[in-house]
Amino acid sequence: MDVGELLNYQPDRGAKRPRGEDSREESRSKQKTTGRDAGRVLVRSEPDSEEQTGGDGEKILQRLMDQDGEDPEGELVDESTVKKMILTFEKRSYKNQELRIKFPDNPEKFMEAELDLNDIIQEMHVIATIPELYHLLVELNAVHSLLGLLSHDNTDISIAVVDLLQELTDIDTLHESEEGAEVLIDALLEGQVVALMVQNMERLDETVKEEADGVYNTLAVIENMAEFRPGLCTEAAQQGLMQWLLKRIKAKMPFDANKLYCSEILAILLQNNDKTRELLGEMDGIDVLLQQLSVFKRHNPATAEEQEMMENLFDALCSCLMLPANRDRFLRGEGLQLMNLMLREKKMSRVSALKVLDYGVIGPEGSDNCHKFVDILGLRTIFPLFMKTPKKMKKVGVSDKEHEEHVCSIIASMLRNLKGQQRSRLLSKFTENDCEKVDRLMELHFKYLEAVQLADKRIEGEKHDMVRRGEIIDDAMDDEFYLRRLDAGLFVLQLVCYIMVEICNAGVPQLQQRVHQILNLRGGSVKIVRHIMREYAENIGDGKSEEFKESEQKRIMELLENF
Repeated sequence: MDVGELLNYQPDRGAKRPRGEDSREESRSKQKTTGRDAGRVLVRSEPDSEEQTGGDGEKILQRLMDQDGEDPEGELVDESTVKKMILTFEKRSYKNQELRIKFPDNPEKFMEAELDLNDIIQEMHVIATIPELYHLLVELNAVHSLLGLLSHDNTDISIAVVDLLQELTDIDTLHESEEGAEVLIDALLEGQVVALMVQNMERLDETVKEEADGVYNTLAVIENMAEFRPGLCTEAAQQGLMQWLLKRIKAKMPFDANKLYCSEILAILLQNNDKTRELLGEMDGIDVLLQQLSVFKRHNPATAEEQEMMENLFDALCSCLMLPANRDRFLRGEGLQLMNLMLREKKMSRVSALKVLDYGVIGPEGSDNCHKFVDILGLRTIFPLFMKTPKKMKKVGVSDKEHEEHVCSIIASMLRNLKGQQRSRLLSKFTENDCEKVDRLMELHFKYLEAVQLADKRIEGEKHDMVRRGEIIDDAMDDEFYLRRLDAGLFVLQLVCYIMVEICNAGVPQLQQRVHQILNLRGGSVKIVRHIMREYAENIGDGKSEEFKESEQKRIMELLENF
């Protein structure tokens, strides 16, 4: 082994989050120098002169050998060790900064100091094993200094800092000491960690493996912090993260682990968060999502990872559509046309397209989308899916119940929202081919009624046992039982009954006669349908205004009167 190889050597420090097949144990200091980063000094080439191999080289060689000879396992890490480490880090950071200012055009002068700084950052990984001492990082100002290094001229240093932050914020570590974790996360957020990390990612070149790893680790830090404190998603999105994610997702680059991770982080940011949904809408994010998903219109994802990314993007789109303003953007971006094509193409994307369509047309805010869907001949797409649940659905891990729930929800939304000619076109679908759609509707009614009655029996048994044991069935328990009934099929049953009641009130005698005929034939009862709809009306309102809730309840009761 010659001196050049030894200079390239770095002790193994094993990362916690492997990125695909790539190992991150390679040194950050093995990159080729380009015009862009001539200032880097951890980048080494083979020695080409006696000068380089002597002097500095000998010292570094000696130090590396000494370091390797030490047994780090034998050292006990306690408060004083951590304090010494932080002090050494501060000194080396200051010295490196001083030399860079003094000799900006002479890397040889600050090379040694930069190596020292990199080494101490690697040593600080040991702090991640003792989260109860994280407060020292904050009290001794190390967090502030680390954040400052995220904009260091040498990206090897900023990547080393990101690596360290990823270890420190590992979610399992954070849960070991909630107190230490809170202190660290507070200090990071106060120092605008997300904004600084985004600026750092902007300058990284992902065609270089080490820098691509740096991007991956940055996203891991964000995921760790968001999992520990979900409230920071809004702040993170506003500090440039949302913009960077959208830009990275639409970048014309081959699919890789980083693109998958970006889609995951995007879906996390949009969960239960109207502010981030609004931000994405304002940044034309709906168009970005639709463009990225349009690839899967006629082609299935090539790998399991690509399929996961596709599902993350669909989830992000569903989240966005929960904000009324985004429904309009979805409509203008021709989202309905894309979903309609996907439903016809019978590729893997069909399952998620159905879910997106459901989110797009639901509630009074979905009225425009409902009318547009009929105009683009969407009824020809949705009714074959209503008549027969495709067998392929099971292959992609979607149950019949899930499929039938989305289809019934879409038809119920259209019955609620459509007016005029479009409504007539929808109702005529139920009368064609000797009312076959009504027959299918009644088939679903009895299928889910049976499932719910079974669940009710089980729940009644449990309630009986609880009363016998002297336990009190409170409101929380009742809510839990109701959720279990919904899960067993009550929600689909409610949608089916709603469609039934709507078509019976449509002023088409043929439809009403057919519904009552099948109910009588199969021993069903109008009373049961009314009971299901009353229960549905009572539980209406997902945080919407009281006014909406009351008008909707009144509307359902009027429909029941004429049923």
